[in-house]
Amino acid sequence: MTEILLAFDLLLSMTLIVLAIAALTSREPRRAVILFISFGLLLALVWARLRAPDVALAEAAIGAGLAGALMLAAARRAAHGRPDQDEPGPQAGENDG
Repeated sequence: MTEILLAFDLLLSMTLIVLAIAALTSREPRRAVILFISFGLLLALVWARLRAPDVALAEAAIGAGLAGALMLAAARRAAHGRPDQDEPGPQAGENDG
């Protein structure tokens, strides 16, 4: 039984490392936030495995839930507020009246 738990802990650790690297290197903000939320939920599972249920619940609620929702809203707002790449901006002297 301990071999199974050890294998599960190793798999969980490796998955956390991969998710952290993927979230940090992602160029798309929405994908990075989704990876961050996944990381937070798996981290909550790690805290539960370490027998810290209070920290696990806080991580799931605040780290993955609230922070993830705020970051998704910010990523959506940044994507819609960004000017199109095809339209050139105003040139110097065009708006001088």
